[in-house]
Amino acid sequence: GIANNLLNLQIIKIIIRLIEKMNVLELSEQEIVRRQSLQELRNMGINPYPAAEFPTNAYSTDIKKEFKEDEKREVVIAGRLMGKRVMGKASFAEIQDSKGRIQVYITRDDLCPGENKDLYNIVFKKLLDIGDIIGIKGFVFKTQMGEISIHAEELTVLSKSLKPLPVVKYKDGVAYDKFDDPELRYRRRYVDLVVNDGVKETFKKRATVLRTMRRFFDDAGYTEVETPILQTIAGGASARPFITHFNALNTEMYMRIATELYLKRLIVGGFEGVYEIGKNFRNEGMDRFHNPEFTCMELYVQYKDYNWMMSFTEKLIEKICTEVNGKPEIQVGDNLISFKAPFRRLPILDAIKEKTGFDLDGKTEEEIRNIAVNELKIEGIDNSFGKGKLIDEIFGEFCEGTFIQPTFIIDYPVEMSPLSKMHRSKPGLTERFELFANGKELANAYSELNDPIDQEERFKEQMRLADNGDDEAMVIDQDFLRALQYGMPPTSGIGIGIDRLVMLMTGQEYIQEVLLFPQMKPEAKVPQSSIKEWAEIGVPEEWVYVLRKCGFNLIQNIKEEKAQGLQQKLGEINKKYKLGYDKPSVDEIQRWIDKAQ
Repeated sequence: GIANNLLNLQIIKIIIRLIEKMNVLELSEQEIVRRQSLQELRNMGINPYPAAEFPTNAYSTDIKKEFKEDEKREVVIAGRLMGKRVMGKASFAEIQDSKGRIQVYITRDDLCPGENKDLYNIVFKKLLDIGDIIGIKGFVFKTQMGEISIHAEELTVLSKSLKPLPVVKYKDGVAYDKFDDPELRYRRRYVDLVVNDGVKETFKKRATVLRTMRRFFDDAGYTEVETPILQTIAGGASARPFITHFNALNTEMYMRIATELYLKRLIVGGFEGVYEIGKNFRNEGMDRFHNPEFTCMELYVQYKDYNWMMSFTEKLIEKICTEVNGKPEIQVGDNLISFKAPFRRLPILDAIKEKTGFDLDGKTEEEIRNIAVNELKIEGIDNSFGKGKLIDEIFGEFCEGTFIQPTFIIDYPVEMSPLSKMHRSKPGLTERFELFANGKELANAYSELNDPIDQEERFKEQMRLADNGDDEAMVIDQDFLRALQYGMPPTSGIGIGIDRLVMLMTGQEYIQEVLLFPQMKPEAKVPQSSIKEWAEIGVPEEWVYVLRKCGFNLIQNIKEEKAQGLQQKLGEINKKYKLGYDKPSVDEIQRWIDKAQ
């Protein structure tokens, strides 16, 4: 039994060594050095990932702002090591915390007052790398060059970084070696936030937008609520939903495309006003303005109409812009956009007439289709397009992008607004507005339809469009109709796209810049022949990893190689990484090449 256990232990150790060697071959030179430093720290008795709290009492920016020449201020800060200049017994380091960067002055004898100088000579000089997280205790002073810095008295290793950061260098205000590839930045936002100035500021401004909005609604006396994300009916908007399966109920469910119908149920239930800020999901395209998972705010207030909501919205947007930017206007490219209320109000049919010369008032569906296809030459229109969708296409093509200053587009045809109340004085139109600014829609609002019979008829019209092939038409929500039959007070509601609003308030041109982790295509993987496929031509598993390190990911890659040359390449990797493998013979490698043909 003991012999078997010892044998099993030996086998396990061999497997572990083999796995470690495979891992080494998948690492870069710098990653290998960092792991060696990690082990050396441990060998010195230093835990590179300590569990204990590290209490700080200052931030980099505050230290600089509050510095006084005649005061010796003791501080404790923590942050990421972003620069290191070693000059014998004294060195400078640059620490980046959550607010900014500050220089740290480190001398061997102050850091190590005793005889043991390892913390400076070995740990700081040799084992710490750019990207490591450290804690510094010391006092604030100004260098001879006039830079406010921290004179370090204690240094604590808080987290060893195993991957090297891209180092962005600045000279005369120009950045070099930038980490600016958009796809890499969005995939590795954690790196983007560390190395690129201004990225974190954008997301702090996003937080300000949300905080200001919540405070504005709360001060008005409205209640923040949460409604289901998984729904049995994808209602409240015209969009293609994501579908998932609910195992416990063995039924198909939809990720919500809007919060509207549940929030209106709460108005029926007696709330004065309710709002929700949350995620919606629409199974549609991705581009610079659209992400399939997006944040939306919806607000519903009883006994109000769309005229009141326009005035309320103007004040809200003006307040948000002022809180984010310090004034009610923002420069976006060449345009100075002012959010000082009041905003322009323009009926949608007047907007289309103004921009195209065609008056669609009173026109039939066929007449509008003829104008869209034959006169305005809009592509992609077919018989599934109802009157509302045709008008929407015309407006989107010729009008939407032209409204740079905030503009309320109002009084939409009923075919475009299945949840909106009929206009009190204009037959065929509804009391609806959309807010546009910088050529993009920011908000959509109604005097909400509260006639249950009218609502049912409009749902049926949407079902007719669905039967004609419109996969974005609404479906009938019978429970919502039942709620309306109990009586919903006159109500106004609005939806605001938070991502678009943040784009505008921060001057960003791509929605991905205001989403911490935007949706991305699956990361492309380097094609590789499998271990099993390599084994079929006689290559042992351990040499597969060496071949890959040499750049031979596919079996066909070795076809043109000479056996002796390939043996030399494999031998160099074997020696460089101290793998200790028995080198295959030239004849053995020739058989691999022959079978690869």
